[in-house]
Amino acid sequence: MPISLALVLTVLLAGAAAVGLVALALSQFSAVDLATRRLGTTEVLEIVKISLAVVAGIGGVVALVVAYRKQRVSEAGETREQAKLFNERFTTAAGQLGNDFPAVRLAGVHALAALADDWEGGRQMCIDVLCAYLRMPPGHLPDASTAPAEHTTWLAMGEVRATIWRLITAHLKADARKPWHGADMDFTGVSVTHSIDFSRTVFPSGTVLFDRAKFSGGRVRFDAARFSGGHIGFYQAEFSGSHVQFTDAEFSSGQVWFTGAVFSGGAVAYNGARFYGQAGFSEAKFSGSKVTFTNASFADGTIWFDGAMFTGGRVAFDGAMFNGSAVHFERAVFDGGKVTFSDVADWSRPPTGLPSQVPGLLLPPARGSQPGPDA
Repeated sequence: MPISLALVLTVLLAGAAAVGLVALALSQFSAVDLATRRLGTTEVLEIVKISLAVVAGIGGVVALVVAYRKQRVSEAGETREQAKLFNERFTTAAGQLGNDFPAVRLAGVHALAALADDWEGGRQMCIDVLCAYLRMPPGHLPDASTAPAEHTTWLAMGEVRATIWRLITAHLKADARKPWHGADMDFTGVSVTHSIDFSRTVFPSGTVLFDRAKFSGGRVRFDAARFSGGHIGFYQAEFSGSHVQFTDAEFSSGQVWFTGAVFSGGAVAYNGARFYGQAGFSEAKFSGSKVTFTNASFADGTIWFDGAMFTGGRVAFDGAMFNGSAVHFERAVFDGGKVTFSDVADWSRPPTGLPSQVPGLLLPPARGSQPGPDA
């Protein structure tokens, strides 16, 4: 509201209140008293005091309105100035990420992370830029003998990527000083060739995508991670050489999907993991990796292995507890790999869709098949 209109309305309202107060004071005298005698000095003084008080009140209200208006204008100016400063910091940091020198890019990474901590309204935008950098293909490592300078620069650029991963995972820890919990993160198609530590991270909401990511080296740890909400996707991800660990991870109320993922090499461990929510391995291909669910707990929720193909490698459920979750293996293909349920700890609610006699599939003795030797 314009300040002139606010003042006019304030004076009118205060004036109306003054008239009401004077009328209230006069009402203390009867009509006969007012007609037959003059008001005494005391009465006149009381009316004057009320009038002066009303006038002072009107002035005070006007002063408050003016002061409030000034405060609002000042706050709006500060907000605009702060937004301008944040945008300038963002532009500078984003520009540094495109610099030809790795050291400048590294400075830009730290600047963007610091800005994400300070600027809650722009945090997602800063995270989007960092994730976009990771999605860009790094290219092939130049030969050190024929192109030593390019070789050194490529390795330095790898340190920039490693720093981004460290900053992101640090902000997802349960005890992070400035947490980024609940933010959306898109790692679609990233190439992971070195170690990344997501241990003790929490995912309470948001969408985190590793779709078509390639895990070909290093060790990626999700140990004791908590997937308690949101959507985590590993759609068509390729596990061909990394050691990926979900040891003691908890899949409670969120959704974690490995739909169409390819496990062709390396090792993926869900040892001690607890599945209480929804997780899907539908259409996944187990052709060469060693995938273990040792001591995993399937106590609630729904887990899908429907349409999965077990054609190589080994998938072991030693010590696993199937006592509550609905685990589905409908349309799963067992043709060459080894899948062992022979040493489960609890089979009170067994998975559905498992065939009774298939080479490579070892079920508990109670189901009629005898366990064979370990692979």
